[in-house]
Parts: sequence; C-alpha cells; structure tokens
Amino acid sequence: MATNFPSSSRRAFTLVELLVVIAIIGVLVGLLLPAVQAAREAARRMSCSNNIAQLTLATHNYEFSMEHLPPGTTNPTGPIANTPNGEHISFLVRLLPYIEQQGTADDFDLTASVYAPVNAKVRAYQISAFLCPSFPFGINDEKTAGLSNYAGCHHDVEAPIDEDNNGLLFLNSEVRYSDIYDGSSHTILIGEMIPTLQSLGWVSGTRSTLRNTGTMVGGGIRMMGNAAIDENPPEFVGGFASEHPGGGNFGFADGSVRFLSQNTDPQIFTYLGHRADGEFVDEEM
Repeated sequence: MATNFPSSSRRAFTLVELLVVIAIIGVLVGLLLPAVQAAREAARRMSCSNNIAQLTLATHNYEFSMEHLPPGTTNPTGPIANTPNGEHISFLVRLLPYIEQQGTADDFDLTASVYAPVNAKVRAYQISAFLCPSFPFGINDEKTAGLSNYAGCHHDVEAPIDEDNNGLLFLNSEVRYSDIYDGSSHTILIGEMIPTLQSLGWVSGTRSTLRNTGTMVGGGIRMMGNAAIDENPPEFVGGFASEHPGGGNFGFADGSVRFLSQNTDPQIFTYLGHRADGEFVDEEM
C-alpha cells in the first residue's frame, strides 16, 4: 500500500519585501551612526579635558617647586617670531618632569636652542598628553617636530609674544599667584589650539605653544579648517581653537577645566586672558 506524505509548501521573500527590509535596516543604521559618533566625540572630549587637567596640575606642581609659574618661553630678546631661530624653550619642556616624562626631560639640553641638533630627538617626540584625541595628526609634515593641541595664554589681545604681555605664560615670565589680581578662577592658563602641519612643535615657545584671547574666529572659539595651511606672518600669534563641536576645553589658573562655548561673549573671553585687568566676569560663564 502506498504511503502519502504531506506536502510542505515553502514561501520565499518577494523582491519587494526584501527591498523593504533592506530599507528599514538602512534607516536604522543611519539613525545609529550619528549616535555612535556623538558618543565617540564625547569620549574624546573627556580625554582632552583630562589632558588639560594633567597639564594644569603639572603647572601647579612646578609653581610649588619654583615659587612661580614656568616661563611661557625663554629667549634673550623679544618679541618672539614664529621662526626656528632663537632659544625658544616652551613651558611644556619645563613641565616634562611633572607629567612622568623625566627621561625626555633628561634628554633635552636646556643650554641649547630647541632647534639645535642636540635636541632633534626630543623635538620629534610625540607625547600623547599634548595631543587632543579629536586631532588626526601628531607630527609636522617634515617629521621634525611633535605637535601640541594645548597652548599657554600669553596675552589678552593679539600682539607679539613679549615680556610685557598680560597673560600667565609669556616671554621670560615668572608669574606668581599673588600677581593674578583677577583671581585664578577667572584667568585662563592653558587652552586648546589647532596647530598647522608647519608647526615648530611642542618644544618651541612660539605660536606653536602660546596663544591669546584676542582672536575670535567667526565670533567663536572654535576654528575648523585645513590644519595643513599656515599663511600668517611670523609675528602673528593667533587665538585658541578646538576640533570639538560647540567650543573648546580650557584650564584655569585655579586648576579647574571648563568647556567654553563658541558663543562666549568675545569681550568676556578677552577678560579671561588678562591676569589683572580688574574686570568682573560672570560666575556662571
């Protein structure tokens, strides 16, 4: 006797159904990617803030040891031009022993120019604490100088780096906390910057590691652009800038780190760069 097996019918996806599923998946991925990118940027911004906190703490430790803040740059004469001629030892070089870079500090010859052959090895060294995670470069285009995304505040307006500047880190400076008349919580010590790929590097106490609060780009702090181009004259210093959307991280002389919006009032921003202008700054800035 023949046995009859039940026939099973299989129904496949139609082309329309498959296209609808693919479209839904595409929409979900499109919604998810910005959230992932935002989360990554938030993590990079926090890491950048931690770098600035480390540098401000190192500056405080230097001050405790030397009884004054480190000089922003050193040179027998001023003003400082953005050229590889001169002593130009940056404040970041002075901070090396305070950020667990004692070996790097020992390899650097403080009696020579930062551009001297004896300092070439250290000059090309890339230090992660000096680099913002949102910035894609770590060394200049000639591979001779490690870059820094963090600069000391030398002045409150755009002017050459010199001994008469009003900031905290400038030419041959030895600022004490008693000199900060406006209060350490109202005075910028270190802020973010975007170096060019022609930068003289973190060892150089030029505009490579010093900036002022007198230059506002597009009415804000943030400057997005091509980091590979530098068309400014050597005497120009420039302002702070950030790769983070909406503003930038700044370390104040009291050790605090704050994210200043790109919509900060330019006049208030200028006040924050002057250590003793006597101007009032809103506590809720």
